[in-house]
Amino acid sequence: MKKNELIEEVKEKKVRFVEMQFMDLLGGVKSVSIPTSHLERAIEEGVLFDGSSIMGYATIDESDLRAYPDLDTFLVFPWIEEKIKTGRLICDIYTSDGERFEGDPRFILQSQMAKAEKKGYEFNVGPEYEFFLFKTDENGRPTVKPDDNGGYFDLMPLDRADKVRKECNLYFDDMGFEVEASHHEGAAGQHEIDLRFDDGLTIADQIMTLKHTIKTVAKLNGLHATFMPKPIADVNGTGMHIHQSLLGENKNYFYDEDDPEGLSDLARYYIGGLLKHAREMNAVQNSWVNSYKRLIPGYEAPVYVSWAYLNRSVLARVPAGRGMGTRVEIRNPDPAGNPYLQFALLLRAGLDGIENEIEPGEPVKEDLFSMSKEERKERGIESLPYNLGHALLVMEESDFVKDILGEHTFQHYLHNKKEEWREYRKQVTRWEIDKYLPHL
Repeated sequence: MKKNELIEEVKEKKVRFVEMQFMDLLGGVKSVSIPTSHLERAIEEGVLFDGSSIMGYATIDESDLRAYPDLDTFLVFPWIEEKIKTGRLICDIYTSDGERFEGDPRFILQSQMAKAEKKGYEFNVGPEYEFFLFKTDENGRPTVKPDDNGGYFDLMPLDRADKVRKECNLYFDDMGFEVEASHHEGAAGQHEIDLRFDDGLTIADQIMTLKHTIKTVAKLNGLHATFMPKPIADVNGTGMHIHQSLLGENKNYFYDEDDPEGLSDLARYYIGGLLKHAREMNAVQNSWVNSYKRLIPGYEAPVYVSWAYLNRSVLARVPAGRGMGTRVEIRNPDPAGNPYLQFALLLRAGLDGIENEIEPGEPVKEDLFSMSKEERKERGIESLPYNLGHALLVMEESDFVKDILGEHTFQHYLHNKKEEWREYRKQVTRWEIDKYLPHL
């Protein structure tokens, strides 16, 4: 879209404000609201901001950054009333010298997708996005009480949670997002919305708005939406299964009609790369202390570095559906992370597998959770890191992750997450008090 076309569209739709948005290192959405009377200047000059105040961006001596809007990302928030009708533009971040800022997560994904495009590959992803809807207390603060008692695919009477999901679907449709399906997930109060696949950058941009939409609609209905990976013990956690494929020349490179399973060698190499690098990129795919409360045996979340066709106990899975629908599903990421960084690492890992023809080994047919430790060891099946501290130790030794993120982002990410881990380790939990105080 050209500048004059966007300005004309804004006038026609009577938009009064535009949110200029970008994402910080950890996946938080940052936004500055400008009146549309200043939109032309913002397009030409960008919006100046203090990068040292944004998590993982810049130090105080290099803090002047500018956010320039990507005009093709314009959309209008359909839930905001006419008198303050608001649109959004997602921004690319530049330094004061006019160069792309290396710590911008969007730039990191764009760089990896550009490398794939040079090889003739269009990186496509389709996320399954899970979340919980909880009741709020009399003061409007979130609780961990689900608003329904439904289970997987349950058809509930029209209640607030069902209303939230359907309203979100309507708003996504208004904004041009294509929702494949939505349904109740396995735990009470847990829901899922699946976006139809598109190129990785478009989907990462949509995720930024999807999270904002779900939280907004939930609040308008008196509920609290959360993407916390494991808000309730002893029930399923919240994941973001990511379906990936490489397209080009009107074909899906993952499909081979002559293969008995319909899977190409290129797809197998892609899986091999995902498995090879799974442990070292785990601290980005599962980026919070709470993420690892989800990655434990018994709740369908993957724990072991392995692959299969239909087996849901593995890390990487090839779902049913061939032809243009052939894809690889990675099952450990969660929706609380930064999708730009998550996608960038997955793509690069898969490309490394293709470039070096990394074999993934034989697909696992057995339930991994029922196998003994000795059986897994004999099969060469490793475990994912068991907590954030462990994941950071593995990541810190990874030249692969450092090369993708760049020195700046790599070091800032490690620093921030190590601080989180140290803070967590200082806590004395209620479980410890109840377990040990009476007896020790």
